[in-house]
Amino acid sequence: MNVHTYEKVWLIGAMVLIVGFIVTITYGSVGLGIAMVDDSEETIEPSELDEDERFADPRVEQVGENEYEAYVVAQTFIFQPDPIEVPSGSEVTFYVTSPDVIHSFSIVGTNVNTMVIPGEVATMTVEFDEAGEYGVVCNEYCGSGHHTMEGELHVVPDEEFDMTELSVEADDEVETGDEATIEVEVENRMLEALETAVTLEIGDETLEEDVTIDGGETETTTFTIDSADLGEGDHDWTVTVDDYEDSGTLTVTDELEEDDDE
Repeated sequence: MNVHTYEKVWLIGAMVLIVGFIVTITYGSVGLGIAMVDDSEETIEPSELDEDERFADPRVEQVGENEYEAYVVAQTFIFQPDPIEVPSGSEVTFYVTSPDVIHSFSIVGTNVNTMVIPGEVATMTVEFDEAGEYGVVCNEYCGSGHHTMEGELHVVPDEEFDMTELSVEADDEVETGDEATIEVEVENRMLEALETAVTLEIGDETLEEDVTIDGGETETTTFTIDSADLGEGDHDWTVTVDDYEDSGTLTVTDELEEDDDE
């Protein structure tokens, strides 16, 4: 059978288009490292998210080498945590739920786009190879502030990424001659141990203590300051751990005011 030259061209062109469509669909499905939304998660009571260990403290956790889990809460009209920080070269599984109305969790510039339904947990796994910043938006109308509901996802270079949490409990006011305490709690949410230093600057004093915090553990450091060395007045203090910082003011007074119980 003789096939005309133009027919050959059209046949070849059609085959190229078909192969192109197949490659495009395959790449969009698996090449970007994105898994389909998983509906196997058990349901969750929307009004009790603060009692669920996954969503009471929205966060990112390391669960393996280059593997992370992000627990995200979408509610009117914010995402928590914000920003979400993950390292480049990582595989991240997002668990997203809502305590109020239907939202969506959509990462601009990626194929991540899932409906977030109260009482359900949407699950998506994504690979982030390159560092960059992405917007997070809600594509489901959720109320009058819907247009303002946005967040950020920061994919930071692996060598710059850590998950250190710093919190400080400190006396606000003490009498002259009494000791003031500043208690510093450092949480290491990485799997590898963290070796760092906790530094307190107050008045003309600088106190420092080296600490080693195992992966997934918390270390508490307590500094004790003799208020007589500071003298009366307000004294600003700053606690530093790596790139994290907290600050406040300690007031040393001649005599504390007594609470009036009447």
